[in-house]
Amino acid sequence: MHKDVIIPVWFFVGVLLLVYGILICASGLVEWSAPQTTTLAELHAPVWWGGLLTVVGAVYTALFRPGRGR
Repeated sequence: MHKDVIIPVWFFVGVLLLVYGILICASGLVEWSAPQTTTLAELHAPVWWGGLLTVVGAVYTALFRPGRGR
């Protein structure tokens, strides 16, 4: 017997957040070595936001992964 598995949309949201977070964090780390001259550039916002998106995306991906057995 084949059991159909429904993949929640939140799993895909988590994967997107995870991928975007990794890309933004990586670009922020590259930018860290050559800082911009804009206002408040020393706060390194891409690193913080990328890290936050990565953590939230990892949590969503882990909570809503298919076949988890809810």
